[in-house]
Amino acid sequence: MKLVLDWSAYKEAGMGDAYADIPKTGGDYAKAIAVCIGSRACEQAGKGVMCPSFRVSGKPALSTGGRVKLLKAALNGEFGDAPFEQNELVEAMELCVSCKGCKRECENEVDMALIKAEFLAQRFRATGTPLRNRLFAALPALLARFPLTGRLIRWRNRHALLAQCVDRLLGISAGARLPEPAERPFSETSVREQQKNDADMPEVVVFVDTFNRYFNPAVAEAAVSLLAAAGYRVHVLNEEGDADAARQPLCCGRTYFANGMIAKARHEARRLLQALKPHIDAGRWIIGLEPSCILSLRDEYLSMGLGEQARQLAGKVLLLEEFIAREQTAKRWTLAFNSRGKQKLLVHGHCHQKAVGATKAMRKVLKMVPDLDSQQIESSCCGMAGQFGLESEHADFSREMAELGLYPALRAEPNAAVVANGFSCQQQILNGGHARPLHIAEVLYAALGR
Repeated sequence: MKLVLDWSAYKEAGMGDAYADIPKTGGDYAKAIAVCIGSRACEQAGKGVMCPSFRVSGKPALSTGGRVKLLKAALNGEFGDAPFEQNELVEAMELCVSCKGCKRECENEVDMALIKAEFLAQRFRATGTPLRNRLFAALPALLARFPLTGRLIRWRNRHALLAQCVDRLLGISAGARLPEPAERPFSETSVREQQKNDADMPEVVVFVDTFNRYFNPAVAEAAVSLLAAAGYRVHVLNEEGDADAARQPLCCGRTYFANGMIAKARHEARRLLQALKPHIDAGRWIIGLEPSCILSLRDEYLSMGLGEQARQLAGKVLLLEEFIAREQTAKRWTLAFNSRGKQKLLVHGHCHQKAVGATKAMRKVLKMVPDLDSQQIESSCCGMAGQFGLESEHADFSREMAELGLYPALRAEPNAAVVANGFSCQQQILNGGHARPLHIAEVLYAALGR
């Protein structure tokens, strides 16, 4: 088969190892699958993220190791001429939520999230990409080009009959509330008056992703205002350096990537890299807010054949809390936070934050706020996982994942505020009947007392 992602990092994996059991076909993709050593660490309960689908179902086939066995069978020709359409394999891969827990917690760092992206690309190449996947993947473009998108979502949420029709036609669960875009998306003009142009100020770039631009503009405003108050000159990427930005703001391509539409994801990635080039060349830090988007720039971009510039970007991109923690350690962060009285705060880390250890930065930065008692929620995946929790056939499974740790923790502390930086995590918390969670940018900006 013709691979769509770059698997050359696994070129030497398993070579010379008689027990590696590398499949007969699939090239370096097969080697990436075969790094699994069958330890069954993915079939454990307790702390950590891996493997949420196994934890809910108890089925070994729905663990990382179980998926590896099925994929090996497919690549060894055991499933015939259409191996990626075999029912058991399709079910196992559909119930993988791409949490990246295995990449961190597995001894051999099996990257099932990346393996799934290639699987979807290969499967949809043969079968065609379903309409539901194409709609979710195109969400950034729809929000930018068709202002009625937000109104249609609100109508669907408020009319049960319409929600049921959408469920039947597209397989979007009538029982799940869709996130609604804000009345006005983020615009740099809303925070421009706070910017200073002192030539001696350190410069940083804020990349406002699709989700915070259209759904949570207050988060982007808080982040830009916070950095400006701390003495940084802030470049807002989506409104600089791209001729198409007025027509369609820059996007990392995450929604396309997650739906196996790698060519479109690569196109968006190249647009973003082109706009970032002068900032990367100038050595500026690229700061973001949404873990699934920003951490894609450090991970998935390295597998998309984007060249040296993607590797340079990976070394210069940070989540907001990672940047603040780094600056504080270097004693460059001088802005003090104020007490707002005794507060208890529950912190839910996005799976991708956990996968790269970024939740440590959240804990460190929140300790900078006086009288704030922040406690990390011990949980696996929240279960929303992008669109997964909105899909009719997966909505119940998604809620079961939330019941593994997240929902019980929230019920145990009903009066505590909640921080969740991931947009899908925020939606899962809201759909569980809990109060709107905050982004860490909002907590920190509120603690300035301005």
